[in-house]
Order: sequence, then C-alpha cells, then structure tokens
Amino acid sequence: MTTTTPTLQTLHPPDWAKARGFSNGVAARGTLVFTAGMIGWNAQQQFESDDFVQQTKLALQNVLAVVQQAGGGPQHIVRLTWFITDRDAYLAHQKELGAAYREVLGRHFPTMSVVAVTALMEKRAQVEIEGTAVIPD
Repeated sequence: MTTTTPTLQTLHPPDWAKARGFSNGVAARGTLVFTAGMIGWNAQQQFESDDFVQQTKLALQNVLAVVQQAGGGPQHIVRLTWFITDRDAYLAHQKELGAAYREVLGRHFPTMSVVAVTALMEKRAQVEIEGTAVIPD
C-alpha cells in the first residue's frame, strides 16, 4: 500500500507484510530539515530523569522543537534514527515507548531505525534520536 499527501508519499511494496510503527520508505519534495542527535534533556541541557521512557519522550520533543522552528510539524518528519544504550530496556518498555511516541508525534510513522550502542557522549543519556523532515515549499 502506498499513501500520498501533497509532498510526502509513503512507500510500501504491495506484497510485503504491514509495517508496524514505522514506514518502509518515504518519497518527499520540499525543504529538508536535519536535526542533530537529540537526547532526553530539557532546553537548558539538564536531565530531568534517568528513566528510559522519559528520556525518549524528551528526545522526541527536542526533535519536534527543531522541526517546528523550521515551520514543520510531526507530519513532516520522514526519518528517525534512534541510538539506544540498553536494548533490553527498549524491548521491555515498547508499550510505554509507543504511548510516549504517540503523545509527542501522534500516529505519524516515518521511516525509522533503532541502533543499540555501547554508550552516548553524555554519560546519563540512554537514547539519542536524529530526525529528518521535509517541509512543503
């Protein structure tokens, strides 16, 4: 199934199983926005929590804040790359992570990759998320 909005086209080969919580591909036209890797701290670069889900929610909010600065919204995000330090925590909290994701970005599911890493540059960081958005011209 392929779905289309004026500038975004979700790509899903017809014979593939349904993607759950992400898109297999997106074709887009417009202004490209790339975020840095966003971690789960506040605007003053202070950690509010060591909880994996809370850090993820803040990282997603930080990605969205940068996209909004460029005039976009969740619907313009075409790719998220998650770097996590604890694969087991990610798998154990998928339900809570899904709820936090939907609270921040709604039911818009761009292409996504999740990569387990041994550590992030900020010692307390458990997740870092990079985003790419395409905002209509």
